[in-house]
Amino acid sequence: MTDTLFLPLALAFIMFSLGLSLRVADFRTVLGDWRALGVGLLAQIFLLPLVAMAIGIGLGLSEPMLLGLMILAASPGGVSSAFLTHLARGNTALSLVMTVSSSLLAVVTLPFLINALLHWQAGGSPVSGELRPGDMPLGKLLAGVLLVTTLPVLAGMFLRLRSGLIGERGEIWIGRLATAFFVAIVIVTFVSHRETIVNGLPEVGAATVLLNLVAMVGGALLARAACLGRRETIAIALECGLQNAGMGIFIAISLFQVPQLAVPSVVYALTMNLGALAYLYFVRRQRAAGWAAVP
Repeated sequence: MTDTLFLPLALAFIMFSLGLSLRVADFRTVLGDWRALGVGLLAQIFLLPLVAMAIGIGLGLSEPMLLGLMILAASPGGVSSAFLTHLARGNTALSLVMTVSSSLLAVVTLPFLINALLHWQAGGSPVSGELRPGDMPLGKLLAGVLLVTTLPVLAGMFLRLRSGLIGERGEIWIGRLATAFFVAIVIVTFVSHRETIVNGLPEVGAATVLLNLVAMVGGALLARAACLGRRETIAIALECGLQNAGMGIFIAISLFQVPQLAVPSVVYALTMNLGALAYLYFVRRQRAAGWAAVP
C-alpha cells in the first residue's frame, strides 16, 4: 500500500504545489535572457548524470547503487531549490522555471538516460532477482513520470493562471503540506526498507556527498564561464545540487520494485540539504567581499 499508493500520490501533490508556485511573470523574466535557463538545464539534465556515472564508476559502486545514483541524477530539480535560492538572494524566478522545465522534460529525458545506462550495463550480472541490466519497464516508467510529475505540474500551473481559485493563503498551506509530504516520503521509505538502506549506506554515502559537492561547484563554475550574473550563478548551483529525491525513490520502489535502487535517493535527500545549507552560509558570508569571491 505504501509503495503503490502513498508514494505516487504524495509525489504528485508535491509536483502540483510546484506548478502552483510558478507565475507567468517568472517565465517572462527568465526568457528575457534565455542563456541562464539554457546553461542551467544543460548542467542539470545532461552533465549531472555524466558526473554521477563518473563518480559511481570511480568509486567502484555495485550495479544497483550505480543505477540508483543515475536514477537520482536523472530526476528533475528539487522543489526546495527555489526557497533556498531566495534565502541566498539568487534568481528565484530562474530556479522555479528550471525546476518546472526539468520536471516537464523528465517524461522524455529520464527514461532515455536510464535506458542508456541499462544498455551500457547489459551483459553483466543481475541488478536484483527481478531486474537485469538492459531491462526497463519503459511504458510503466513513461506513464509513471507523466502521471506523478508532468500532469500535476501542468495542473498547478493552470490553477495558478486562475488565481482566484486558490488564494495566497491557500498557496502557503499547500507549500507547507508539500514539504511535509517530502519528509514523509523519506521517512516512510527508510522505515519500510531500513535494512536494505542501512546495508547500502556505507557503499553509497561518499558518492552522494561527492555528487552534491561537484554538482553545486560545477554548476556555479559553468555559470561563471557563461558570464552569468551572481544571482543566476547561485540559482544554477543550488538547482544542480538539489535533486528530486522523491522521484528517485518513486521510480526505484514503485516502478522498478527494487528497494535497493532507492538507497542513493534516500541518502541524498539528507546530504543534499546539508550541502545546500553550507553553500548558503558561504554565499551569505562572502556577500560583503563582493561578487568575485562567490563561486
